[in-house]
Amino acid sequence: MTALEVFRQQKDRFFKADPHSPLLPQQKDAFEGLRYYPENPALRLEVTVEPFEEQTPVTLQTSTGDVAEYLRWGRFTFQVEGQPAALTVYLAYGGAGYFLPFMDATNGTETYDAGRYLEIEPLAGGRFLVDFNLAYNPYCAYNPYWSCPIPPPENRLAVPIRAGEMKPAGAWVEQAHL
Repeated sequence: MTALEVFRQQKDRFFKADPHSPLLPQQKDAFEGLRYYPENPALRLEVTVEPFEEQTPVTLQTSTGDVAEYLRWGRFTFQVEGQPAALTVYLAYGGAGYFLPFMDATNGTETYDAGRYLEIEPLAGGRFLVDFNLAYNPYCAYNPYWSCPIPPPENRLAVPIRAGEMKPAGAWVEQAHL
């Protein structure tokens, strides 16, 4: 079993049983597991993020109409199936980590309509690990009571990112709206 498969099993257990799960009690009873793309090594990238000369505060709208504050930190470019792409990285206030909200060509059909998230890891030499196999749905994909930042226009890709979590499906999803 790969490290990614172990991670996914642990995440399913968290969703099913943990009191901090985003699922409502009636959803947990019917929960059968999250859906994922097969692991895609081509979308596990080491990139150089070019920090912006001025890292400006930004306000991202959320799924509930609230706002979330971040610093617009830097940008990186990469290739997906031979097509160029670029994404902006945000820094959570207080140095809580590098946040990468994004949308791609799979949204609404294969993946959650309002995009997915990824935390990226700094590596030595100014490089970062961007592993799209770890891309996940915001908690508002499972429970409408969560307030989730919506990826800004600069992070909406025309290319598909077929890695990470897929669109939730199953009877347990509809139970969030009962």
